[in-house]
Amino acid sequence: MAEASLKLGTDWATKESSLLGYNDENGNYKPIPFDFSRASIGTRVNRNGLIEVVQDNIPRIDFTDANGALLLEPQRTNLITYSNDFTNGSWSKSAAGTGTIPILTSNYGISPDGLQNASRMQMNLNGGVSGGDISYLTYFLTSIAPATNSVYLKSLGSDATMTFRCGSTFKSILVTSGWQRFDVTSASGTDRLQLLLYGNSDSQSADLLIYGASLEQGSYPTSIINTSGSAVTRVADNAYQQSVTQVIGQSEGTMFIEFIPKDSSTLQILYQAKSSSGVVGQIDIRLLSGLIRALANDGGGSQFFINGGSYAVGTKYKVAIRYKLNDSKLYINGTDSGSDTSCSFTGSSLDQVSFADSLSSHLPSVDIIDSRLYNTALSDSELQALTQV
Repeated sequence: MAEASLKLGTDWATKESSLLGYNDENGNYKPIPFDFSRASIGTRVNRNGLIEVVQDNIPRIDFTDANGALLLEPQRTNLITYSNDFTNGSWSKSAAGTGTIPILTSNYGISPDGLQNASRMQMNLNGGVSGGDISYLTYFLTSIAPATNSVYLKSLGSDATMTFRCGSTFKSILVTSGWQRFDVTSASGTDRLQLLLYGNSDSQSADLLIYGASLEQGSYPTSIINTSGSAVTRVADNAYQQSVTQVIGQSEGTMFIEFIPKDSSTLQILYQAKSSSGVVGQIDIRLLSGLIRALANDGGGSQFFINGGSYAVGTKYKVAIRYKLNDSKLYINGTDSGSDTSCSFTGSSLDQVSFADSLSSHLPSVDIIDSRLYNTALSDSELQALTQV
């Protein structure tokens, strides 16, 4: 297979405001740093499996998947002002029927960040078996839509069957002896995060550790945002490189990305090569209306818009687009997923690469595992091999 003119991923190297890509054609290693920005702290799962804080403008390589992936997330705010202090008065502890008010003890156990800052929550129904026997914990706020609640839970005793509520959406969850992050989303919105132990569940009592509660406006949970007295916003991640004409195939080439999507609700430009000035030219791989697609413009005119297959949030994909005179083709997970035989690429100078549109719009919400540029058009067999899962 031909050598990539630009590689970013797999062997990650990061520092403040920079993410290292490289060109190693002909055995000659040439670093190509990507500019990176995020004007706030963020969190990730490190190599030891612990949640840790990453400072402003430092790329986050997340090891939830042992191989590591670049986190690219939109701006989000955790509206819960005390994400880890469940003894605070902003958390309502309630009960009905034979249920007793939950007892919360701060800093009782080791949390997913490795510190003793997880709270203990004890709930008891005293033998109650009707739906009216309840013990529950609630955080109230102004209604937002769509909304996603999330929280980390771990049982200190027997497994506990509970209910997690977001608006009118109720989700049954099983809390076991290992830490798990649970989430529930309501498209119509909510004004609360609520955990309930019902008398008609399998669990008549629950002895739990609880950590990292979050209520975000959005249709899925993002990386944990800790708070301690006020809502906290994590700014969007943005990675791009300019003035790299030399690594982008101008009249032909191939773009490849391996990624895990987190959202299906908006247009997301996953990977793009574009001209920064003059006549518009661009080639990109994108997510739109539930499909993986590829688009190309050259000399100000449309060259192709290929609709590939549908995708599922949380599933890993390998996607490549070949662009060449009258011979462009999209491959997804080893399968020929669309082509165009009436296209050309001679009217624009492509000189910038980004995980976004025009460097900073239609930002993706994905984990990027690997990405490459080839300044030649790979053959069908090469595309199949490159994208095989």
